[in-house]
Amino acid sequence: MEPAAAAIVPREVPPLHHRAENLLATVLLGLMAVLPLIEMVTRRLRHEGIPGTPLLVQHLTLCVAFVGAAVAAREERLLALSTGTFLPERARTVVKALTAAVAGAVCVLFMMASVDLIQAEREAGELVALGIPVWAVVVVMPVFTALVGVRLVMHGGGNWKVRALVALPAALALVGWFVTGDAAPDWLRAVPVITVGAVILVVATGLGLPMFTALAGLALLFFFKDATPLASVPVETYRLTASPLFPAIPLFTLGGYLLSAGGASARLVGVFQAWFGWLPGGAAVVTTLAFAFFTSFTGASGVTILSMGGLLMPVLLRTHFPERFSLGLLTTSGSIGLLFPPSLPVILYGVSAQVPMDKLFVGGLVPGLLLVGAVAAYGVVTGVRIKHERPRFNGKQALRAAWVAKWELLLPVVVLAGIFGGFATLVEAAAITVAYGLVVELVIQRDATFRKNAPRALVECATLVGGVLLILGVAMGFTNYLLDAQIPMRGLAWVQQHVESRWVFLLILNLLLIVVGAAMDIYSAILVVVPLITPMGAAFGIDPVHLGIIFLANLELGYLVPPMGENLFLSSYRFNRPITEVFRATAPFVLIILAVVLLITYVPAMTLTLVGWWEARG
Repeated sequence: MEPAAAAIVPREVPPLHHRAENLLATVLLGLMAVLPLIEMVTRRLRHEGIPGTPLLVQHLTLCVAFVGAAVAAREERLLALSTGTFLPERARTVVKALTAAVAGAVCVLFMMASVDLIQAEREAGELVALGIPVWAVVVVMPVFTALVGVRLVMHGGGNWKVRALVALPAALALVGWFVTGDAAPDWLRAVPVITVGAVILVVATGLGLPMFTALAGLALLFFFKDATPLASVPVETYRLTASPLFPAIPLFTLGGYLLSAGGASARLVGVFQAWFGWLPGGAAVVTTLAFAFFTSFTGASGVTILSMGGLLMPVLLRTHFPERFSLGLLTTSGSIGLLFPPSLPVILYGVSAQVPMDKLFVGGLVPGLLLVGAVAAYGVVTGVRIKHERPRFNGKQALRAAWVAKWELLLPVVVLAGIFGGFATLVEAAAITVAYGLVVELVIQRDATFRKNAPRALVECATLVGGVLLILGVAMGFTNYLLDAQIPMRGLAWVQQHVESRWVFLLILNLLLIVVGAAMDIYSAILVVVPLITPMGAAFGIDPVHLGIIFLANLELGYLVPPMGENLFLSSYRFNRPITEVFRATAPFVLIILAVVLLITYVPAMTLTLVGWWEARG
């Protein structure tokens, strides 16, 4: 009787508006993937594409960013520093209410600035494509920013009295906008007032304010100080999220999610197990290689830890690796493939710093292999020490495993051949990744779980991508303020005045980038920090490709640096371990990667030798 009773317990069904929101995110992502494929095929058949398709895809990216951010806010998954978890329960409740109050006020100001942008676009009368006006798409910005703000306020308090107090700053911001708008009195723009506002934002960020509201708040505050229209911030957000290369970020991430929704992870692990499992510490080597392969597609977004961690942790424990070592290895390997193609951080860095992407990928090959090799070597040493039983290498079994996973192993070849062979643009190659994953997992491999999990994968991707893209959009507004204020040039002048040695500059750069990598996600760091360091690197005669690899390698290390490294918190969440335990587990790996990063920094030949060969062959 008990099993029968259990069988009729109804599943919890999400509210209708949540399901509608999920469906909207899924449809938007689906259109983003389908339209570039149609454009590519049409161009090959008719020697011209469909007019307006790239613009439609770019504006769909804008929609995905804001709809996904609303879903992330609904699930309380907007990216933020997790320092609040160290506080006592009562203090955590107060801090959550305070940060929600600040976030709600920022959302109101960004929403109203977006309304001004809509008005400007209505007057301009420009079209996206198919007769769709730009302003009709931009409407997504204030509508879903308002929804994000409401959800942040609702999550900030446990009852309506607390929520009313949390909503008060947002209400005051709205009243202030209608009363003064951009024509505020001079005393509000005074340095002491602006300083207080900046301090509030910085402190709130340290306590868990969502990262996008922190950057948006600072950008709005500084533009307000300079009497620049606040619509400048959503303008930059719109300009970035609707830029030609930006759709590649959600599409490559979606491809990774779709592969992980099927049996691709298990097949890839099977390949590396068959080929390298016989080595001392073979399970650790397999973990490192499998994570590096998968991360090159997911862009160190945490998808690798979340999707493959549960698969490989039992493998490591079953082969008698210590639990602490296993936890540290999985946490570290979550970003270990960052330098390999078609890694999105490398692509975004190339666009931001105007460095050819092919040179960055070629230059990152040796440093990337060295990072993977160093982590794998530590696994080998640990494996020798524990003296676990190892299987013998079986050539037939290895070939069979490679044959079973041949479609997954061919994916990098397909993507890179499309890009560098001139058959597809970067966005089209990302769409090919999505289509390839669907065909392989659903049609060829016919993974039963994939059919059930694919819709969830789309929603999960929209949630992650929405939070990241919104951060990138507002970060662009903040970056533009820094550029307008000539902060990079002032920083360059200071460095040239106080730092004479190129090697001292590189050491300072390493320290700065490790802190940056620990404090913010890699995409935001690229947009905010690259414009600051590029002129400095040029002034000290550092090759642009070498500077890019230094930057990315340091950011990879930053994922593991306490107290705010992103991989630490993802691993804590995935394996249900206290964050302090994850800190201790990753400590030896941090030292290993730090040594490699310093080697990459101070031995430019590791990066530039292959680049020179690449340039010589034309």
